[in-house]
Amino acid sequence: MQQLTAVEARRMRLVAQGLDRRGRAGADDSGLDGAATSAVARTPTQVVRRMVAMQGQDLAQVLQAIAIRSTRGTTLDDVRAAFDRGELVRSWAMRGTLFVATPTDLATLHTAVAARMRAREWRMCLDRGIDEGTAQRSAAVLVEMLAGAPQPRPALMAAWEAAGIDVSGGRGYHLLALHSYDGLVRFGPFAGTAQLLVGGAPPAVRAPDAALAEAVRRVVAARAPISEADVAWWLALPRSTVRAALAGAGGIHEVLVRDAAMLVVDEAVAGRRSGVLLVPGFDEWILGYRDRSLTAGAEMRAALVPGNNGVFQPAVLVDGRAVGRWRAARGRGAPEIELIEPVPAATASTIERRVAAWQHG
Repeated sequence: MQQLTAVEARRMRLVAQGLDRRGRAGADDSGLDGAATSAVARTPTQVVRRMVAMQGQDLAQVLQAIAIRSTRGTTLDDVRAAFDRGELVRSWAMRGTLFVATPTDLATLHTAVAARMRAREWRMCLDRGIDEGTAQRSAAVLVEMLAGAPQPRPALMAAWEAAGIDVSGGRGYHLLALHSYDGLVRFGPFAGTAQLLVGGAPPAVRAPDAALAEAVRRVVAARAPISEADVAWWLALPRSTVRAALAGAGGIHEVLVRDAAMLVVDEAVAGRRSGVLLVPGFDEWILGYRDRSLTAGAEMRAALVPGNNGVFQPAVLVDGRAVGRWRAARGRGAPEIELIEPVPAATASTIERRVAAWQHG
């Protein structure tokens, strides 16, 4: 069985995730764009489909995560345009949080996880005094409201209030999540920088097992090397279900990374040194894996989620290893950089230039 060092594994992941710079002849660390350029030119929709889904509870940052994996020069407006065309949607999926996916992949994921996730969401509703009758009335209001055109979330909350449905105390949030698992609603096109809700039936999944196997293969391809346990965690599925999907997918084999078995697709590409890269908060480079020890040390992992509050900070990567946190300039303020791990002076200067030149909002 092939053995990879931690460095080799991180570099392979950079290629898999579209965060490497292999695509440019003579690529080096001198560029000031502050974003990665993928080896293969990809539209935002192609990026998301390759990843199957991307963590999306922070809308601004998931747009950035898509843009930095897309063809060089892709803007946030380009990413929003993919939603406007109906190519991408954002909705609750695995692990009770929001993801961006294509409508077809969201339907595949929901086929696999929605029953269990809906049951969990329903318990959240019951805890807040929402009964079956209230849920049914809220669904009817939602379907009628979205039948004509996409609507802003505040308008739906107002319509529910007008119908006598209390949305305070998180009730509106959990009703919206509940109905998303029922396939009634998802976030779609934009009005400025705000994302609108859309209704309508999701795409049909005619062969669920085959569709899940194909999606699982893409999960591995876009995050390899990745452990079976991490695949199961990411999908929020039992290990037995994941094993069956992996067996049905084909073209996947094991490698050893620090003596641990991990999965790669047969066509996985070895990477090379990537230099300094920036990723936004909640990025799949961190959140694509439950075990993040390969790409971030213990102190760095704690810094990425200060106070263990579930809010993941933007990370500075050096050859794929997280070494610090950063924030782009806001208004007239200066960029912010906090290095957790020591780096050479020249690397620190490159980090400063990259953060100062960040172009994605």
